[in-house]
Amino acid sequence: MTALEQNRSTQFGGAWTLEKLDILGKYLDAYTRVLKSKPFKLMYIDAFAGTGRIALAGGEDDNEIQDFASGSVERAVKIDDKPFDKLIFVEKEPARCAKLEQLRAANPGRNISIKNSEANEFLSHLHEDWRWRGVLFLDPFATEVEWSTIERIASFNALDTWILFPVSAIARILPRSKLPDDISGRWSTRLTRVFGDQSWRELYRENPQRSLFGDVEHERDSGVDGLLAIYKDKLGELFGDRFLRESRTLKNSRNSPLFEFLFCVGNPSGIGPAQRIAKYILEHL
Repeated sequence: MTALEQNRSTQFGGAWTLEKLDILGKYLDAYTRVLKSKPFKLMYIDAFAGTGRIALAGGEDDNEIQDFASGSVERAVKIDDKPFDKLIFVEKEPARCAKLEQLRAANPGRNISIKNSEANEFLSHLHEDWRWRGVLFLDPFATEVEWSTIERIASFNALDTWILFPVSAIARILPRSKLPDDISGRWSTRLTRVFGDQSWRELYRENPQRSLFGDVEHERDSGVDGLLAIYKDKLGELFGDRFLRESRTLKNSRNSPLFEFLFCVGNPSGIGPAQRIAKYILEHL
């Protein structure tokens, strides 16, 4: 049994994982420094919190733990120039919540709240005093984040939100036949929840040239790029100017896209500073 199989509660990643964490960490540091003189309190919400530590896999077939790195929650806790006044860690796996409890015990000076809950469920019932400001990190394993959750977050006008959009996982769901009706009912429902409607079907469009037998042919719009364009358009419609069109593609060791790292501003009054910071980090880190 490999080291990976021995600890089911451990989260694993590679170079792309460190890339996203470095981007998030840089933003959290800049965000708290910019707002430290403001009168409102700051919160950080990690909706897929994990354990606080990331195991970096390597070795033959990437099945051995090579090193460990600070995860998103650990990095948020370590912000000390202007610490977050409240940190909420949401995790549905009890074993990972137990690890988070250890993190909380080791940091008694931090106001840490641990929620053993599914992310969409927790965020759908989130009620806060939105005189606060904060940062939300949506870091799903695959297609867990639902569009209804994104809509609710946008309505708060308070949380700068980083979204890890799973282009690779969604691309694997789509049928190779280029016929959207060939997708199973289960996966069709899942895609509709992720996109909020049937817009994902726009990835497949009719080819104006018919086959030799007069049948209508469909073509698929450049795979990952087409998926991302549809999702970005929806974010632009929902958040308006608060959505930053620039993003970062996170790739695996074979240079294949896994996720797209997207950013939306919370409060409209902070669009300028927040987007300047996020854009600079995305382009220069």
